[in-house]
Amino acid sequence: MRTITFKGLFLTVLFVLLGSLAIQAADDGLITEKITIKLDKAGTLPDSISESQKYLITNLKIVGEVNGTDWKFIREMAGQGYNAWESTDGNLSILDLSDAKIVEGGSAYVYEYKSGNKYTSNDKLGDYAFEGCRGLTSLTLPSSITSIGKSAFEYCSGLTSLTIPSSVTSIGESAFCGCSGLTSFTIPSSVTSISASAFMFCSGLTSLTIPSSITSIGWYAFVGCSGLTSLTIPSSVISICQQAFEDCSGLTSLTLPSSVTFIGYGAFCGCSGLTSLTIPSSVTSIDWLAFKGCSGLTSLTIPSSVTSIAKSAFEGCSGLTSLTIPSSVIWIEESAFEGCRGLTSLTLPSSVTSIGESAFEGCSGLTSLTLPSSVTSIGQSAFEGCRGLTSLTIPFGVTSIGNYAFKDCNGLTSLTIPSCVTSIGNSAFQACSGLTSLTIPFGVTSIGYDAFKDCNGLTSLTIPSSITSISDGAFEGCSGLTSLTIPSSVTSIGYYAFKDCNGLTSLTLPSSVTSIGYSAFAGCRGLTSLTIPSGVTSIGGSAFSGCDGLTSLTIPSGVTSIGARTFWGCSGLTSLTIPSGVTSIGWYAFLGCSGLTSFTIPSCVTSIGNSAFQACSGLTSLTIPSGVTSIGESAFSGCSGLTSIYLYPEKSPKLGEYVFDRCAKNCTVYVPKGTYDDYRSSKFGYFENIVEFDATGIDKVTTSTDAKEVSRYSANGQRLSAPAKGFNIVKYSDGSVKKVVVQ
Repeated sequence: MRTITFKGLFLTVLFVLLGSLAIQAADDGLITEKITIKLDKAGTLPDSISESQKYLITNLKIVGEVNGTDWKFIREMAGQGYNAWESTDGNLSILDLSDAKIVEGGSAYVYEYKSGNKYTSNDKLGDYAFEGCRGLTSLTLPSSITSIGKSAFEYCSGLTSLTIPSSVTSIGESAFCGCSGLTSFTIPSSVTSISASAFMFCSGLTSLTIPSSITSIGWYAFVGCSGLTSLTIPSSVISICQQAFEDCSGLTSLTLPSSVTFIGYGAFCGCSGLTSLTIPSSVTSIDWLAFKGCSGLTSLTIPSSVTSIAKSAFEGCSGLTSLTIPSSVIWIEESAFEGCRGLTSLTLPSSVTSIGESAFEGCSGLTSLTLPSSVTSIGQSAFEGCRGLTSLTIPFGVTSIGNYAFKDCNGLTSLTIPSCVTSIGNSAFQACSGLTSLTIPFGVTSIGYDAFKDCNGLTSLTIPSSITSISDGAFEGCSGLTSLTIPSSVTSIGYYAFKDCNGLTSLTLPSSVTSIGYSAFAGCRGLTSLTIPSGVTSIGGSAFSGCDGLTSLTIPSGVTSIGARTFWGCSGLTSLTIPSGVTSIGWYAFLGCSGLTSFTIPSCVTSIGNSAFQACSGLTSLTIPSGVTSIGESAFSGCSGLTSIYLYPEKSPKLGEYVFDRCAKNCTVYVPKGTYDDYRSSKFGYFENIVEFDATGIDKVTTSTDAKEVSRYSANGQRLSAPAKGFNIVKYSDGSVKKVVVQ
């Protein structure tokens, strides 16, 4: 061991000369023997070791006073520059400061970009003192220090042992954060609190002694200390702050003293190794995420002092099998027990008034549940995914059932909804496939979208007269439904409302209905008869798509357009009446309606969409009115049964590609007199037989006095059920035909 004492400038110069000679032999490698330097004056350490040698020394003891100038030099020797984010080539790994004293003065020893320059103070280990000195493995601190500053040892990952002097009364935030090499640590009894993040990510720490002087454990204090297997918290501790022991996954047992009154946000979140826990009766509140992810917990006792269980407090505690919630609890907040899939038994006390969103979501092991009469609200997704539940009684005081409240409870076979309920939320009972019958009480005024979607066990359903609209997807996929009564109060049927209810064979829509939404009855393959009320003015696209059991249908006069795919795949449809007010027929509207043999397109139609009548192979005759100006791509493709087409437009409509693809070329096309050449030169030239005809059919204009009207047609030959404004062609009982003007 080398010992060097400095007595003024002469001795200093002499040391530099002799020291250079003494160490010369190690120029080509690290200096591993212990070097002891005695300082008579603070700030002289840089004068003692040459720039060429300071990065080679690995073992150093300093005796005497050290200030900021010295400390900056020490950091450089240990691999860290003046700027906190810069490293050096320093190799110092063992540092002994047992006989050193920290004093104020000298230059700044580090610049930290958030808080600026840092300087030494008397008997205090300053902020960021050894931050990032990853090569340090052993350190002895001065016995005189009273405090350890913020981030003093942050990310000193090589440090394996450290003794804190008994004189220390405070340890700063993040003081030992990232010291992953530390295996054991004793906090001196002079310290009263453990600051935020003090030991965060000390993953190698297996043993920790917390003295009885500690009253609080700060935020993130031991986050990620995964090596800790057991921990005794002294009875002096009153509060365990936010995320104090988060992700201490190695912790298997824990005793909370009766002095603790508060367990903070995420305090033990992710402590997956924890198997049992007793919460003392002194605790009045369990904060958010306090024990989230403690999947090893098999038993839990919640004391009667607790009045609320906060959001996600026990979320993901999948090992819990039974739970008794004390009668002191009033609120069970959002996701409190979400994902506790091992839970088979649950007792809720009569004190509980509110069950928050997702409170028991994913508790798939629950087989029975009694909700106390005190409960007035059931939050969104409260019991979603509780697949083991077979029966449920919702208490009388509940007025609303939240969105997704019982979604995917597919074991539920019976359900009673109390009369005080006024609203059923979106997807509230979606995929409850075990439900066979359901009575919706009169008080319900709204049923949310997808409320009973995929409840394919339901066979009958009565919708109360308090309902005015059936929401989107409300009963979609209820394939077992054979009987359905829609009250006269309903005015609209939403998108997908009864989609794929293929067990329905007949349906009467009340006269109050004015609109039928997109895909409202799509896929109702069992439906053979349907009456659409006269008041309906809007039928959404795909409304009856795939209803291949329908044989006849009358569309009311108020409807002005046939949307895309409205009757797609209705192969059983043999008769269809479309009102005269319809102006457009959308894409794929009647695609695959192979049962249709004849079809009259209303006189007001101006356009026929792509593939509108594609694959209507049973169609033998077709009439296209005079107002049609365009026919879309593949509109009549595959209509292989066509033998005649009557065209009333005075000019050939614009045709898309493949309009009559796979139609018989010998089909006779009738066109108005004088238009042969126009039609022959158009895409209608596909057909071999184009014949001109008299579009009016007038051959006798005199009428006997006692003749009665037999039939009436529009100017383009469309049959009318009543006089229509403009020119009408009227046939009488004596055989005469007249053109009349209707004002």
